[in-house]
Amino acid sequence: MDGCCHIRKVLPQALAIGGFDALITGRKRFQTGARQEMDIIEQDSDGRFKVNPLANWQLNDLKTYIETHNLPRHPLVKDGYLSIGCMPCTTRVEEGGDYRSGRWAGSDRDECGIHIDGDGI
Repeated sequence: MDGCCHIRKVLPQALAIGGFDALITGRKRFQTGARQEMDIIEQDSDGRFKVNPLANWQLNDLKTYIETHNLPRHPLVKDGYLSIGCMPCTTRVEEGGDYRSGRWAGSDRDECGIHIDGDGI
């Protein structure tokens, strides 16, 4: 999985953000253990800033915002895919399961690598 995520996510993002000094992410602290201590504004080892304006949001905040603003949901959500990544690494979440348990199912992994300081592997 590491190599797959590196090729499909880490390398393309590195190319896309190469000329930027800052990124705005949609990461939330509730999503993974690694994100629980994330700051609203971070700086990586390359000096690039990551701004995480939704860091304090909870799952209910997202649901409320989506409903209030009548935003479309990804079509796979109704089929039990609560956190959608790439095809090989995303599975349905069992009813009552953790929001991101469908990502890298059967693995202790909870990040693809694009937000890990360094080369993402």
